[in-house]
Amino acid sequence: MWSSRRALLSALVLMVLFLIYHVTTSQSAVIGSIQSTQKQKNSGFSSSASTANKEQQVLFDITSQPLRKRLEHFFPYDIEGKFPMYIWQTWKVGPASGAFEEHLRPLEASWTEKHPGFVHEVISDLAAEHLIRYLYASVPEVAEAYAAMPVPVLKADFFRYLILLARGGIYSDIDTQALKPAIEWLPPHLDQATVGLVVGIEADPDRDDWAIWYSRRIQFCQWTMQAKPGHPVLRDIVTRITETALELKARGDLRHGKEPKNISIVEFTGPAIWTDTIFDYFNNHDYFEFDSESQNITAQDFFNIVAHKKIGDVVVLPITSFSPGVGQMGAEEPDHPMAFVKHEFEGSWKPIDEIPSKKENVDA
Repeated sequence: MWSSRRALLSALVLMVLFLIYHVTTSQSAVIGSIQSTQKQKNSGFSSSASTANKEQQVLFDITSQPLRKRLEHFFPYDIEGKFPMYIWQTWKVGPASGAFEEHLRPLEASWTEKHPGFVHEVISDLAAEHLIRYLYASVPEVAEAYAAMPVPVLKADFFRYLILLARGGIYSDIDTQALKPAIEWLPPHLDQATVGLVVGIEADPDRDDWAIWYSRRIQFCQWTMQAKPGHPVLRDIVTRITETALELKARGDLRHGKEPKNISIVEFTGPAIWTDTIFDYFNNHDYFEFDSESQNITAQDFFNIVAHKKIGDVVVLPITSFSPGVGQMGAEEPDHPMAFVKHEFEGSWKPIDEIPSKKENVDA
């Protein structure tokens, strides 16, 4: 008798526990559903609305855009970002090779010594081919234009713009010596969040026959430059060179081992187009605001400057900064406070048998 009562009591307890668990679980599910719905309302999101919005979106086909727009998309520019801590140089082989010339080693080492903490890369010609294909895989005509360059100087010129557009940092020719670290290139009071490109003056020839010796009255050097990735000047010059190269290629004017037809190297990839692109940027209404009384920025604005000059987000350094010791055009000696980089003018892009000896340089 007692056993049957105990069994009945146990059954009742189990039934009560089951009912309590079922009710609690149901309430939790309802509460969870209510909370989830409330969150969706508060955030303005619902799964059905999201699906509808997705169906209404028109996909942006970047591949159909002009080259300049695609470069802007894949290599965006952030002026407030820091200058990347990269130093880029190129030569026929890397420093680990026995073919790397001994007289270049102290020059190359000066960049590492003056910039502890920087990533310093000397890219060989072969590695540069692969690197450009990798960096510009999303913009294949750029890599095609680079591969089509028929002589080393064209590739050397083009590479510096390409690497700075994609990665930023400092580019300097292998035959340059770092005299001061890049942190000293800009005055301490200048907010680097307002600067995206640093260039120096290569030539400021105050003489009537300047056109015999230089391409432009004021010429910006491109053997050393510093930039944040995606800068519009770099985007523009890469676009110009790419489009010109592909046009020349289509006409059969780019023949391996020969200079291009109907255009000089300095106008195609060198300091002439570099200088023109910078001046075009200074006077571009898409980037700068002009009032009705404003005059265009011209070469005259940079005659005989002896200190930094900032135009928009570009800092122009005087001739002493990247060309000290040339003995003309107002350039001071390498020990001057404004002397940052010394160029040895080795012509390192040339084939080895065409590079003049130091004696020939002196005799010249």
